[in-house]
Formats: sequence, C-alpha cells, structure tokens
Amino acid sequence: MKYAIVEDGGKQYKAVEGGIIEVDLFPSEIDEQIDMELVLLVNDGEKVTVGTPTVPGAKVTTTVLAHIKGPKVSVFKYKDKKRIRVRTGHRQKYTQLRVDAIEME
Repeated sequence: MKYAIVEDGGKQYKAVEGGIIEVDLFPSEIDEQIDMELVLLVNDGEKVTVGTPTVPGAKVTTTVLAHIKGPKVSVFKYKDKKRIRVRTGHRQKYTQLRVDAIEME
C-alpha cells in the first residue's frame, strides 16, 4: 500500500492513493488540481523514505471534490448567580481532496 504523510496548515494527514482526505478550507474551485509539496514521509510498499524535514522531489497530486462543513460544536458559557447564559455554535469548513498520485523524483 502506497501512502504519504503530508502537511497542510500545520496539520499532518495520511494520504493514500485513491483515498480521500479532509483539509482546512482551500480557496479553490471543484475539480481543480492541487499539488501538495510538503511531503514528510513516503512509503511505496517496499521502501520508507523519511524527510528531514521534507522528502526532496516528492509531491502528492490531489483533486478538489467538495467543500463541506464539519459537525456542529455547541459552546455554552454559564456563570452561576449572575444570570449569564450564552449559547453559541460553530461549524468548521473543510475541503475534501481525492489523492490521485504520490510522485517521487
């Protein structure tokens, strides 16, 4: 199984060829190609290449599938004896990427 560990927005994701990853929102159109250059590790099934800090010449080619929202997170602020009760919510926006290829030079 060929996979790579890529970094985007300070977070690391395991990218498997043909798989789908959800990253923070990209300002891009659907069906647009995105090359991820910050590849930290590549495993091609036989050999594991670990970068210091990145693997030179490695890139992961992805395609934007959709822009989605994550689950709702409820925030409730409460102070007893003060009549302060505030309820808010938040939904994080994500971009779904399909991993097309993991390339090494």
